[in-house]
Amino acid sequence: MFRIDYFETDDGKRPVLDFIRRQSAKEQAKILREINLLEEFGSAIGMPHVRKMEGLDDLWELRIQFATNRFRIFYFLKKERTYWLLHAFRKTTGKTPPREIAIATERMKRKRRDP
Repeated sequence: MFRIDYFETDDGKRPVLDFIRRQSAKEQAKILREINLLEEFGSAIGMPHVRKMEGLDDLWELRIQFATNRFRIFYFLKKERTYWLLHAFRKTTGKTPPREIAIATERMKRKRRDP
């Protein structure tokens, strides 16, 4: 088993949890199921569930498909057996928008500085 933690902003918000709560009940269930798989098996679950982001140190994406909707949650392994969920979004294009990656990498840098 792995531990799942959620990135928290300076004002106490948890963007990934906020994103999940804004989705429909069925979408929430699917997203949470994928998070549970990550918690149970880690990144070893492989494709199509997880994928390492090419060229980005330690950044991974949890890939969620629900009907025609695609969701992504960026995460990284901060310390042994603890995954930090950094950023979530609904994917609407073929290639991940650079803005979404930038949000995740900035949050990852902040978490790495934390004790």
